[in-house]
Amino acid sequence: QVQVVESGGGLVPAGGSLRLSCSASGRAFSMYNMAWYRQAPGKQREFVATITWNKRQTLYADSVKGRFTISRDNATDTVYLQMNNLKPEDTAIYYCNVQQYWGQGTTVTVAS
Repeated sequence: QVQVVESGGGLVPAGGSLRLSCSASGRAFSMYNMAWYRQAPGKQREFVATITWNKRQTLYADSVKGRFTISRDNATDTVYLQMNNLKPEDTAIYYCNVQQYWGQGTTVTVAS
């Protein structure tokens, strides 16, 4: 059974940092691209960042470029999102995605 589980969310002040983790299990996900998305209250889910299976390429939404870093550990099928200089507009539920699988999300709240 495939499971995608996010963790690491929380409440931080503006300018703070958080590191999100996403663990995928049930299949060998090391050969697939993995991505983070987020959904703010009252808004549609939006793309945040993605990383290729071989870690050679990453892509970021303009809104997080230069502040967020996506990485992965293929030995454990885990993807990370290091978030620095957080802003109140980063407040959202953050979701991990691999192929058609999604986690339940982890909540990030940035206080102004």
